[in-house]
Amino acid sequence: MSDNNKTSGHPEFDYIIVGAGTAGCLLANRLSGNPANRVLLIEAGGRDNYHWIHIPVGYLYCIDNPRTDWRFRTEPDPGLNGRSLIYPRGKTLGGCSSINGMLYIRGQARDYDHWASVTGEDAWCWENCLPDFKRHEDHYRLDEGGDADPDHEKYHGHGGEWRIEHQRLKWKVLEDFATAAVEAGVPRTRDFNRGDNEGVDYFEVNQRSGWRWNTSKAFLREAEKRPNLTLWHSSQVLGLETETIDGKQPRCTGVRVERAGYGEILAQAAREVVLSAGAIGSPQILQLSGIGPAALLAEHDIPVVADLPGVGENLQDHLQIRSVYKVKGAKTLNTMANSLIGKARIGLEYVLSRSGPMSMAPSQLCLFTRSSEDYKHANIEYHVQPLSLEAFGQPLHDFPAITASVCNLNPTSRGTVQIRSRDPREAPAIAPNYLSTPEDRKVAADSLRVTRRIAEQPAFSRYQPEEFKPGAQYQTDEELAKLAGDIGTTIFHPVGTTRMGHAEDEMAVVDPHLRVRGVSGLRVVDAGVMPTITSGNTNSPTLMIAEKAAGWILAGH
Repeated sequence: MSDNNKTSGHPEFDYIIVGAGTAGCLLANRLSGNPANRVLLIEAGGRDNYHWIHIPVGYLYCIDNPRTDWRFRTEPDPGLNGRSLIYPRGKTLGGCSSINGMLYIRGQARDYDHWASVTGEDAWCWENCLPDFKRHEDHYRLDEGGDADPDHEKYHGHGGEWRIEHQRLKWKVLEDFATAAVEAGVPRTRDFNRGDNEGVDYFEVNQRSGWRWNTSKAFLREAEKRPNLTLWHSSQVLGLETETIDGKQPRCTGVRVERAGYGEILAQAAREVVLSAGAIGSPQILQLSGIGPAALLAEHDIPVVADLPGVGENLQDHLQIRSVYKVKGAKTLNTMANSLIGKARIGLEYVLSRSGPMSMAPSQLCLFTRSSEDYKHANIEYHVQPLSLEAFGQPLHDFPAITASVCNLNPTSRGTVQIRSRDPREAPAIAPNYLSTPEDRKVAADSLRVTRRIAEQPAFSRYQPEEFKPGAQYQTDEELAKLAGDIGTTIFHPVGTTRMGHAEDEMAVVDPHLRVRGVSGLRVVDAGVMPTITSGNTNSPTLMIAEKAAGWILAGH
């Protein structure tokens, strides 16, 4: 593979993939697996050669860093009492898989069965998505000598590109919090990924031997050796090229790209262009290219290629509400990392054994449960950490504490992504509209009460926990919902802005096979196509979507 070949004139490829992130890296691997396919992969960011990408704790230095992050911000949000949030999106090979939490969670079977229902496509039901999850998995419990139970092979794969491992550390205070959750009625589990994720245990992570395992390593490194795959990184996509002949349906024929040292290039696609720029980037590119709500396009004097009112609508995200508890007699990262000696010990442990706090995912203990008896399924998720701080990027507190962040898995609030101008370099307006429905505000209040109930159990009460945030004095639904707006923050799971749907669904952007409605030769393959957000972290579901799409694309040609 060459980074720089075919950069003059109008180079032609069979497939052009926009975005070398989670979905794009897998697609590039699968589509270029046939040597007859000429594949171009375009990435706005640079190579993933920044050392902090690969050290697990390095997410702290990658998020809001222009080297690895688009550095988006949300609009001031009424549901957050007027606050604006940072909105990280990966800008490097591997995309968000290079800066995310490395947490392997699929969601619930009901999520995918719902997708099948709203699209009319049985391929999206859980039973038919499971093989796509397994196809690229390399699960540690299926390693030789692993501790898999008899049913593990039914749910997990081995020998694929996507490595899944156990975390290389344990914390007594977290294990006691898990026991307290059991005392509060939450069952133990050994596997969150069998379709019903209710339970408590440590997260499994996308790491290999204590290093982050991003999709660039997993899917692109070997594919880079193929002469039929071309990579243009550090390349800004300006828009899609479309043409309409004899009044027929417009067709996407290529991508306009600006490359340093080469100027603007029109790369042509003989078969398909695939947008994998994510739930923020893909609707932005579509709107810039005249594919989107006609009124928005007219506002920016962009000729309408296809009036698709759903482009940029239906934004969903998981809003986490962080409860911080001061504890006594517990070892936490606050006390370990607040001295030079402590930091030196942490660094040495990682150098010698690739373990300890530097191997930590952002969250260690996982908990899925119900915010109230009104729910028949787990509707909230916890990310529990042996540390605390005022806000992301700020120093750790100087007292021992843990953080129990809880999010509503199935929010009913919906937001938007809209371009601000015709300039592809200007960030779009991102308005999540968090906590904009009574249901979401009620779940927020109830979930804080669940946290308190767990903290009161005997296994955790031995630490004499003191609720530092939000504060035990706040008790009513109204008080707790307002507090959620004060302290809630994104957990970085935007989806839904180019959602799929059946032919009669006017707000669907793509059909059940992810082809853009009204424009041939164009698909969207990323988290934006989810009609509803999955009940958990969204990175691995996005890989599953890409796996399924790759099969359809290859079968169609």
